[in-house]
This record gives sequence, structure tokens and C-alpha cells, in this order.
Amino acid sequence: MNRLGRSGVEVTGLAFGSSGIGNLYTEVGEEAAHETVRAAWRRGIRYFDTAPHYGIGLAERRLGAALREYPREQYTVSTKVGRRLEPADAGGDDLAHGFAVPATHRRVWDFSADGVRRTLEASLERLGLDRVDVVYLHDPDDHAEQAFREGYPALEELRAEGVVGAIGAGMNQTAMLTRFVRDTDVDVVLCAGRHTLLDQSASAALLPAALEHGTSVVIGGAFNSGLLADPRPGATYDYAPAPAALLNRALRIREAAERHGTTLRAAALAFCAAHPAVASVLVGARSTAEVHDCADQFATPVPAALWQELRDTGLLPSDAPVPAEEPS
Repeated sequence: MNRLGRSGVEVTGLAFGSSGIGNLYTEVGEEAAHETVRAAWRRGIRYFDTAPHYGIGLAERRLGAALREYPREQYTVSTKVGRRLEPADAGGDDLAHGFAVPATHRRVWDFSADGVRRTLEASLERLGLDRVDVVYLHDPDDHAEQAFREGYPALEELRAEGVVGAIGAGMNQTAMLTRFVRDTDVDVVLCAGRHTLLDQSASAALLPAALEHGTSVVIGGAFNSGLLADPRPGATYDYAPAPAALLNRALRIREAAERHGTTLRAAALAFCAAHPAVASVLVGARSTAEVHDCADQFATPVPAALWQELRDTGLLPSDAPVPAEEPS
């Protein structure tokens, strides 16, 4: 278990992301969703992440229902604020936002202090919990002023009141996360897709700043939305068709991994986990098979010779932090 910053909250090195059981892109049945969480538990995962955004509340409801089987003190839950859900009667589905659920609610961007508290209260109700361990400001890219001026202080108050144990921000970019690390007292930031075998932009400022300030980093998007899981024509990178140059690079990394007796997925997860600022790697799963595969790959050894080859061939920067090495 790894501690988040200076908080008392601890997380496992591999974490479960719940967007899949919130019907991301395609429907998942209730029992299948429940079994997916059970599989994660059986594989030793004790950190579970969710958000109101995922299936407009469905992921939170399903995750909370599944976790009720287990002692509360044995797992860590994080959720997010910034997208408040309001009832809507427009009909149709939510596929425009990526989720195969009825459009019973609409998302309202709200990083106000009142919005943060209302959103968290609603999340607790959906989860069936009286507390969560971690709360992230969710994608405040276009709402920086309100997030820093109102949303973040509200999280500080909730932490001081003991309502939550750790606070942070979760985004797909590094610049604003670095600002959170340097200018606030966050315990953790969730960085998606910016510290992977294909994108090391977090290494420039975010990860060094996190080490300097004692802030933990949770890495999401280890597979860059699919390309590093299964590189092939039509594979996605950051939720869009992968450019040819990136597909070729992923294929070359896969070939190198296989020559060294491991897999691309194992290398992708190991790279994310290698930096000492990283406390956990968050992987989404929608089935028991995906959970078992992620857990197996996370435990698969990656030979040092692979990292050397990737550096020597320019597939990784020469100073990229890899397992068993300190960052430059």
C-alpha cells in the first residue's frame, strides 16, 4: 500500500477505474458489473475510483453496491466534483458523452463551493457511503479561476472537517496539475494519458514538482485509450483514431517487448508505475476477464534489457524513468 501525500489515505499500486461499469461506449449488465468489482477485490485491488460523470451516476451506484460486500476500512474510494448532475427529461441516450445510458440527467459544470458540497453529497448517496477517502476536482481545464478560487478551498474545508481524507485534481493535461501541486496543498493529482510509453510530457514538470512537494500522483490512461493495449489499424489514441506514426511506434514497442519475453501491456503498466512520485496506476475494466488480464500484466516481469533497447532505439527518451531507476 502507498500513502497519498501527507494524508493517511493508502492505495494499492493497481487501482480499479469504474467508467467501464458505467457503460462507457457499450452496456454492461448489472451482474457483470458486480462480478467485475468482485474480480478486482479477489486480485488484491483495494483502490476504486469513480465519478458522477461516468454513466451519469451509474458507475457510482454500481460500485457502491458491489463494495457493500466488504469491510469499509479495507478499501479506498475516490470520486470527483465539478460536474453536477441535474434531472433532465429530454429523452434519448448519453452516447454523445460516451455512455450507453438513458439521458436522465444533464451535467452542469460547477466548481463553486456550494456545487462541490452538493455534488459530493449526491455521490455519497449514490455510493451508499457516509464518506469517501479522496475527492478530485474533475477536468477543470476551462474553469480554472473558479476551481482555484472556490472549488479547491471547499475541498480544503472538507478535508479539515474530516469528511474526506485526501484531496486533489484529475485531468488529461499536466500544466494545470503542476499548478495545483505548486500553488495548493493537494495530497494527490490524477494524471491521465500524459505519463505513458507514448507520451512522457508529465516528466517535464509535473512529476518533478510532485516529488519536490511530497504530492502523490495517480496515473490513468496507461494504454492511451487503447493503442498500447492492442496496436492495430483503427486503434484509438486519446479517444480518437491513432495517427499512423504513433501506431507504428506502438507496434515497434510491442515487437521489442515480445523479443524480451514480455508483453506491451506489461511494459505499459510497469512504465507508469516506475516513477517514485507515482502511488497507483488506475486501469478501467468492464469485465472479469479485463480485470484478470490487467492484474496479470501488472505482475508480469519486464526485463531491464527491454528498457535499454527502447532507449537505444529512441522509442523512449534516454532519461525516461524506468523500473528500478531514479528519475534524472
